[in-house]
Amino acid sequence: MPILNRAAELQDEVTAWRRQIHEYPELLFDVVKTAAFVAEKLKEFGCDEVVTGIGRTGVVGLIRGSNAAERTIGLRADMDALPLTEVTGKPWASTVPGKMHACGHDGHTAMLLGAAKYLAETRNFTGNVAVIFQPAEEGGGGGNLMVKDGMMERFGIEEVYGLHNLPGLPVGEFAIRRGPIMASTDEFSVTVTGRGGHAAMPHKTIDPVAIAVQMVSNLQLIASRNVDPLQSVVVSVTKFHAGQASNIIPDTATFGGTVRTLKPEVRDQAETRIREITSGLAAAHGATVSVNYARNYPVTVNHPAETGHALEAALAVAGEGKVDGDTDPMMGGEDFSYMLNARPGAFIFLGNGDTAGLHNPNYDFNDEIIPHGISYWVKLAESRLNQ
Repeated sequence: MPILNRAAELQDEVTAWRRQIHEYPELLFDVVKTAAFVAEKLKEFGCDEVVTGIGRTGVVGLIRGSNAAERTIGLRADMDALPLTEVTGKPWASTVPGKMHACGHDGHTAMLLGAAKYLAETRNFTGNVAVIFQPAEEGGGGGNLMVKDGMMERFGIEEVYGLHNLPGLPVGEFAIRRGPIMASTDEFSVTVTGRGGHAAMPHKTIDPVAIAVQMVSNLQLIASRNVDPLQSVVVSVTKFHAGQASNIIPDTATFGGTVRTLKPEVRDQAETRIREITSGLAAAHGATVSVNYARNYPVTVNHPAETGHALEAALAVAGEGKVDGDTDPMMGGEDFSYMLNARPGAFIFLGNGDTAGLHNPNYDFNDEIIPHGISYWVKLAESRLNQ
């Protein structure tokens, strides 16, 4: 099955939806207008159930097939934008200062709406399709809240699938892998407390800046000397704050950043070593240290059998040579991981072509990939529910 004729026919309509969503971006759980637009469309399509307010502002539409007593699968898209100022200059650019769809969630939402319209028209499957529209993927853990709200049990979801666009991958191509495909996303902050004083008399101080700089440097030993080189870990210090005047050594210095891993045991090891390295260096120099380590999104792990189903659907749409079934994992994070912890499923990438990267103020979702995304969702739903 190549691209569906109906998906191609829907492209202009779905593109208009996508651009409308793009013009009015909303952050985290505050996706009130977007969720209302989604719910309105799902009702217009004739979905059998449309439920709002799941995970605060999430929306789920249920489409029943020829035998609704059979199994249910879930298809998920994210709705929220990012706190960035858009510079694309497109006619449909963000109208909200400081907010933009820089990750393509507008396109994900529009493509899943297009698939929902097709599936509600045809109902060429035995069972049910739950189309899931999630808030707060960008740091809010909306996927986790939807799971905690009992979404899986309420709709009887047995398998769940997600999709994300990928700049740099050609239009119409897919990439997926079994096992870990995206990383856990932990954050840490470290505060070093010494004894401040005059910068001309450093011997009378315990300089927290000098100590903190050593800590930052030594944290790189976690990846290079502590973790098995065949495993994946990223420890990035992304912020450093200390002092206010050039002639004063401050009392404290604070720095922080992120840790990305693909295995729970490496995640544990990285946290342990951050605490050990910082406490050891502080003690060696007579300072004290406090470490705040927050575990955020877990590793996104694709289940083997469901990855095979997603791979088959992608191959049916794109054809041989245009689906990478063993792509390298990425160290970015995804809160679809919570849904995959609750139910078996798989997360796949769809090429966005030669565009600006994600989370870039020059980024824009490529509307040419819309028929590919719709066709993938339809093929996956029909193949999983007609076995």
